[in-house]
Amino acid sequence: MYSAIARNKRNTVLIVLVFLLIIGALGFLGGYLAGNVSIGVIALVVALGYAVLQYFSAARQATAIAGGVEIDRVSEPRLWRTVENLAISTGMPMPRVFVIPDPSPNAFATGRDPEHAVVAATTGLLELMDDQELQGVMAHELGHVRNYDIRVSTMVFGLVVAVGLIADVLLRISFFGGRGRGSDNGGGANPVLLVAGIVAVLVAPIAAAGVQAAVSRQREYLADATGAMTTRYPEGLARALEKLGAHGRPMQTQNSSMAHLWIADPMRPGVMDRLFSTHPPLPDRIARLRASAERF
Repeated sequence: MYSAIARNKRNTVLIVLVFLLIIGALGFLGGYLAGNVSIGVIALVVALGYAVLQYFSAARQATAIAGGVEIDRVSEPRLWRTVENLAISTGMPMPRVFVIPDPSPNAFATGRDPEHAVVAATTGLLELMDDQELQGVMAHELGHVRNYDIRVSTMVFGLVVAVGLIADVLLRISFFGGRGRGSDNGGGANPVLLVAGIVAVLVAPIAAAGVQAAVSRQREYLADATGAMTTRYPEGLARALEKLGAHGRPMQTQNSSMAHLWIADPMRPGVMDRLFSTHPPLPDRIARLRASAERF
């Protein structure tokens, strides 16, 4: 299990490095075409500034979008007790706990660090899971908080925005000619640069979305491993994932910007969308959990 956690952390670092290479290549190309490298730098700064704003407001936005209702030990004792026991066993501060009135079984966690954590479960999840399965699900969610996954996903989100901004700037530079201005064609757009800009603006965001999804999938595997270590009973989470696969349905309130937060993909993507899915296949996650059971 420890080796699985280490492997997932290494994979996440490698994926983020690929992201930085994409941004660096786009920034270099944009600066070259414009004759001014500051354009790429400005786009990156704006994107990261937006990501910082999202970083501090993510928990509040997520619970508001999902329609969560904050609960306490009196209003929802079973869920509260489960989260409280896990927080005590891991030495975490008690997070805020929300219930989302939705028949689709699902759960998520958010918060920039353990001191500002939020966990939420739908009414459908509470009705479907037995106590061991509910414990496995909430241990998975708290694993996201303990592993600082929100910081990782926010950083990647900022990089995605940066890629989009730089690609858009690059396309505009291509249309207005960039270094081709002032040539024999009277300052019109250089056809070669125009084609390069169009290709970049189409390919770069697609590549960025793929990398973002890959980061999210690695963090899901890591949260599964962390949750199994917390409960010392991987079978509980494995059974819960089986039920999510068998009884899952799209959320009543869907928002693609929140898809990466949930334990199961709330969007139910089609075949073509799975390449960019923020969640690894449930059978793969279940197989990994059961393969690790003998270590406990």
